[in-house]
Amino acid sequence: MTDIDGTAVAAEIRDGVADCVETLQAEGIDPALATVLMSDDPASETYVSMKQNDCEEVGMRGIHVDVDNDAPAEELYDTIDELNADDEVHGILVQMPVVDQVDTRRVLRSVDPAKDVDGFHPENVGRLVAGNPRFKPCTPHGIQRLLAAADVDPEGTEAVVVGRSDIVGKPMANLLFGRGSGGNATTTVCHSRTDDLASHTRRADIVVAAAGVPEMITADMVSEGATVIDVGINRVERDGESTLVGDVDYDGVADKADAITPVPGGVGPMTRAMLLYNTVKAASEQHDVAVELP
Repeated sequence: MTDIDGTAVAAEIRDGVADCVETLQAEGIDPALATVLMSDDPASETYVSMKQNDCEEVGMRGIHVDVDNDAPAEELYDTIDELNADDEVHGILVQMPVVDQVDTRRVLRSVDPAKDVDGFHPENVGRLVAGNPRFKPCTPHGIQRLLAAADVDPEGTEAVVVGRSDIVGKPMANLLFGRGSGGNATTTVCHSRTDDLASHTRRADIVVAAAGVPEMITADMVSEGATVIDVGINRVERDGESTLVGDVDYDGVADKADAITPVPGGVGPMTRAMLLYNTVKAASEQHDVAVELP
């Protein structure tokens, strides 16, 4: 069994992003990612802080905007409009979830598709489904890179994605069955209403667990030699202590899998790295300056 080291792969991508930043800066372009927060969720505050630190580490400019939780929704929409109009902002990320008075779908529609480095604008979703993505969503793209790093080629394999979220499950399936490098798998999407989930996961060469249910994928649900990607990150209480677990029962599944991502240290670092990747790609395309993307 091989642990797929997301921290190491992410570090390589971040090094490549840093080189891209230097290339752009030499042309007078200072790549910038704007994060917007309208929430008092402590986890969201932590995520935003981490993303800003990531920008600093690769030499990219990070901009953060806090919108008061009690403000009308229009204040958030106006903030997004201002960032859309700012030529010195190349990527925009509105941290989810937002407060109740805000229409999440309107937020996603409001971000300029050329600056939508999450890849969630309907135009960018449509381009992904059509096989011509502008930005691949960060977590699915990171998973593609992890598979490549582990020398796992999806072409011709059976892949099962457990979870149908707009953020991971749906775009992951599109990437896996899409044409080209990192795709061409026969892909099944399972979810909470799937009957006899194990019958699907057991036949898979690649299992991507992204349902948000702690340790739902157990050893009896995977085949010998499978590659297992665990997207979940769940906090549970064990022996009176809080601990992080994935959507996969790691100890049990690791004995059968040929390769598996740990939690933490697997998919999470890749999501953040691919956000930086998308931001330098956006800056490159907005200013028509070529960079060698990692």
